[in-house]
Amino acid sequence: MAIYKSGEDYLEAILRLQKQHGQVRSIDVVEDLHFSKPSVSVAMKKLRESGHVIMDENGLLSLTPEGEAIASRIYERHQVLTSMLVALGVEREEAAEEACLLEHDLSDSTFEKIKAHYEKHVR
Repeated sequence: MAIYKSGEDYLEAILRLQKQHGQVRSIDVVEDLHFSKPSVSVAMKKLRESGHVIMDENGLLSLTPEGEAIASRIYERHQVLTSMLVALGVEREEAAEEACLLEHDLSDSTFEKIKAHYEKHVR
């Protein structure tokens, strides 16, 4: 099943929140993404049904291997693109916002070239 930009954003948010806090609930995603509770609830239902997210009996969210693969891919793109834009002189907050737009639309091959250039010349 194809995951769209919004689904990728939710998966990435869950991954980031897990890295920061260990446990993630839907309310954490609401607060992180500044979306409404009903919107997040609908999204989590769709992501559970598509096999990308699991919710346990305590309401804790976790990523399935498929969900984690997508989240990790998007998270890496976000990190590299943000860092590269900052290195080019873009303010960090604006760079993060722009990276969020770019991370979804770049082909894998284009991103790999950007990443290789960044690692060779900027890092």
